[in-house]
Amino acid sequence: MTADPIAKNSTSTNPDAAHRPYREVTDAHGRVFRVGETDRDILGHSRKLMVYLPWIAMMAISVFEYAYGSAEDTLSHAHGWTQSNTFWILSVWVFFQAGIAFPAGWLREKGLLTARRAMYIGSGLCLVGFLALSHLSNVWLAILGFGVVGGIGAGLVYATCINMVGKWFPERRGAKTGFVNGGFAYGSLPFIFIFNYGFDTANYHRVLDLIGCYIMIVVFGSAFFFKDPPKNWWPADIDPLTYAGNGKNAASLAKNPPAAKQYTPKEAVRTGMLPLMWVLIVMTAGVSIFGISFQVDYAKEVGFGPLVAASSMGVMAVINGIGRGVVGWLSDKWGRKQALVFVIVTLGLAQFGVIWAGDVRSEALFLFFAFLSGFGGGAFYPLFAALTPDYFGENYNATNYGLVYSGKLISGLFGGGLGSMVVAAWGYDGAYALAGAVSMVAAVLALLLRQPGRARVPGPAPAA
Repeated sequence: MTADPIAKNSTSTNPDAAHRPYREVTDAHGRVFRVGETDRDILGHSRKLMVYLPWIAMMAISVFEYAYGSAEDTLSHAHGWTQSNTFWILSVWVFFQAGIAFPAGWLREKGLLTARRAMYIGSGLCLVGFLALSHLSNVWLAILGFGVVGGIGAGLVYATCINMVGKWFPERRGAKTGFVNGGFAYGSLPFIFIFNYGFDTANYHRVLDLIGCYIMIVVFGSAFFFKDPPKNWWPADIDPLTYAGNGKNAASLAKNPPAAKQYTPKEAVRTGMLPLMWVLIVMTAGVSIFGISFQVDYAKEVGFGPLVAASSMGVMAVINGIGRGVVGWLSDKWGRKQALVFVIVTLGLAQFGVIWAGDVRSEALFLFFAFLSGFGGGAFYPLFAALTPDYFGENYNATNYGLVYSGKLISGLFGGGLGSMVVAAWGYDGAYALAGAVSMVAAVLALLLRQPGRARVPGPAPAA
């Protein structure tokens, strides 16, 4: 028995094709689940490929955001840019990378843009972005090429990869989403060290051009196998009404029950939960982007050597990525909301820790809090990516998550460009203290999250 009463198990056999019979099962809330087809029936192979290929593509595009800070000094000298110029280039990139998620999701769900085509277009735009960064010294043209065109390209790839995982793993999406999302951080690690040790004004054209080609080839190749499942699809080996089946999946569903219905974007906004998630993204992503943008510069400011500065960013990128996978897995066990509050509090404490490490001039403490900052600054992304279909369903996930993720476009402004103004006015200590305070307020607001359409009772217990 389940804690949530089930309506009559209304089933209807709809043979989509002779080799793909399926049933539509309706629960007490009126939500329809399409069951009977396996992943191999639809794809011709295991759905695990819809984890590994998005993961590879996410690693490729990670160089845009997580390695850019390590390239800023060389770019400034090569093109004659100021520090403010390079920060605003990244801020514009973040704006468009996040902003394209909603329109791209809307086009996908209207059938006007397939997942595969979105990836193909994204791969080409990513190449243009790096070519612009390499060959355009005019800062406005660089903003247009890298910030706008490259941002749209990376955003198409990011949103498509995240939504692909959410659609194919509705019963245990936390760990899978976290794993894929992690690639967006630690995939940048080799490039962080290249930019710190093997990147200068003599070779920057060649390095940036090759990186652009690398991204295009990897993303284009990964996209060839991308395919969405049918609407309402649910894995054949898990009963969506009783959660009977694989024990791990049943336990995860007990902590994170499926959405009460398939919410359209307008309905999701009316619940109040989607706007709250948007505000939380604005706050947490702003703090994360601030850390990415200023950590290397702060390390140099307090007198740490270039190895520590580069290592701190490398540590942040690796832990940022691994933390996404670990927290995604934990959220399957703890529940998404509990995991999210834990992550945001950790992110806030890390900002205050960085100030402490700088004040006492301790390289070990600095690396430790870079570790915590990297963990907190990345782990909330897969949690929001998993919370969105948990709360609003999978059918409109590309659009709904696009709305939630669009909060990052505001974050890019105050995390990067406006963050540089705060540093100029208050110094690094004041800026890091403000970032920590913003995180703590976000943690309090996260406590208000609840799944729409369900009574506030314990989730259904897994079947024996």
